Amino acid sequence: MFESFYGMTRTPFSRDIPTDHLYQSTMLEETFGRLNYAAQRQMFAVVTGDCGTGKTTAIRYFKECLDEAKFTVMYLADSKLTPRHFYKGLLEQLGCEAKFYRGDAKRQLHKEIELMQGIHHLQPVVIVDEAHLLDREMLEEVRFLLNTKMDARSPMSLILVGQSELWERFQLQTYAAIRQRIDIQCKLPHMDRAQMGEYVKKHLTYAGVEQDIFSDNAVDEIFRYSSGTARLVNKVCTHSLIYGSQNKRRIIDDHMVKFVVQGELS
Repeated sequence: MFESFYGMTRTPFSRDIPTDHLYQSTMLEETFGRLNYAAQRQMFAVVTGDCGTGKTTAIRYFKECLDEAKFTVMYLADSKLTPRHFYKGLLEQLGCEAKFYRGDAKRQLHKEIELMQGIHHLQPVVIVDEAHLLDREMLEEVRFLLNTKMDARSPMSLILVGQSELWERFQLQTYAAIRQRIDIQCKLPHMDRAQMGEYVKKHLTYAGVEQDIFSDNAVDEIFRYSSGTARLVNKVCTHSLIYGSQNKRRIIDDHMVKFVVQGELS
């Protein structure tokens, strides 16, 4: 719709941008480094951040950068995840039909992982998204899952990804045993004004645009609306581009952004 008006070859603020074209913030690089270390050492990591700060994007970047010859990634995202469905989901991704009872499925998973490591020399990396929605039973199962070989080592690298409230839950005494097992912690913050400006430019460059479309004041207004939350930046930029193209405006200023925010996004 607006792509042709602004001479774009791709859509700039979509969710399906390839990972090699993502804005590489310092925090994203740091998060990737920590998760990569957790994968290599079979550690337990927790990634948290407010809604829309790019947690799933960071995980997608991490997953696509892992060497497929060394790692097998299993991904689960289910707000109603139970221990039985947890094991069932992982075993299905390994091409196995899970046994019905939880204990049997757990032993089955451990056996499959031992075969994977011993025969194929692959390290399993399990990613559980939306982990802030997991109930206490499922979080307790995580603790038992990581306790093998008389607590000498973990059978896999496990990464829980969730909103900030997940870490707040781990601060409670009830979850002290789980919290103490966490090896790596990553907190994704909001972008500051400078980072957000670079983020917008990076996405426009990806779309094939070399000239500025958003004025400096427009970027200021985008930051005021989004507070540096990537998802909101994408939304207001897309709506502003649509509005600008419909009104034949090559440059989007702060007044146009305010109009879009008040008229379409408030």
